[in-house]
Amino acid sequence: MGPLGTAYLRTLQAVGRRLDYGENVFEREWDVLVVLDACRADLLASVAPHVPFLGEVETVRSVGSCSSEWLENTFPGRPETARTAMVTGNTWTDRYLDAGAFAAMDEVWKYAWDDESGTIPARAVTDRAIALARERDPEFLVVHYMQPHHPFVPDPLEGDEGMVRSGEESSPANPWISLRRGEIGSRRVRRAYEANLRYVLCEVEVLLENVEGRVAITADHGNLFGEWGLYGHPMYTPVPALLEVPWAVTTGTDRSTRSPSLVPPEPLPVSRVHGEATDRERLAALGYR
Repeated sequence: MGPLGTAYLRTLQAVGRRLDYGENVFEREWDVLVVLDACRADLLASVAPHVPFLGEVETVRSVGSCSSEWLENTFPGRPETARTAMVTGNTWTDRYLDAGAFAAMDEVWKYAWDDESGTIPARAVTDRAIALARERDPEFLVVHYMQPHHPFVPDPLEGDEGMVRSGEESSPANPWISLRRGEIGSRRVRRAYEANLRYVLCEVEVLLENVEGRVAITADHGNLFGEWGLYGHPMYTPVPALLEVPWAVTTGTDRSTRSPSLVPPEPLPVSRVHGEATDRERLAALGYR
């Protein structure tokens, strides 16, 4: 991006920093919140007719145009956070969230990273979400998948160096920069982007067969394909196509179709709600499982 483009983006971001946009997910009703990272509302709506568990896909306005902004504007200061367990493949949780403020925080990206694909496999997030739901039975469960955010696991693009880990410098080798430079066509990127969504939705289907309750499927933010001359998902950028995210509601029923084996290298802290053990933990302490 040249000097003029950078100045243009910085001007938009200066406006975005002053705007209070979007609706916090806790204002809506759900037991399990599935977050599809960087999923455009129109993309999920386009595949919904071919996905059995997806009905109507509503469009809502996000509280952030990138993951860090969404995390900061969703959880800190909300009383529900203390009753929320989070399973996440998103690498910004340790920088922008206080894990101790949650009933449980399972940062799967810290121990289940796949170097070959350059991201967190969707199955790892599913397995840990199923395990945490059964072991802790939290009031709220957030399951944050990294897909359809690049890299596109089933259809990787040449030169895509993968996702940036927390604390690392952003790599110039990603599809949005290549698209902006004209090094790759929009149709090719959209095809890979959709394939990545279908890939993660297969895991969401498994999740729905192994958790209980009202499940909402949404995204932290969208992704730009040249709208307003921008690409990707820069922070504090109040562009409608970036802030518009999907919202679809379905039901999960634990049929025990998967028995997860993935475990963290260290046990998660014991869940506490308002300083007291949960009912499930009390039963476990008495020897009931």
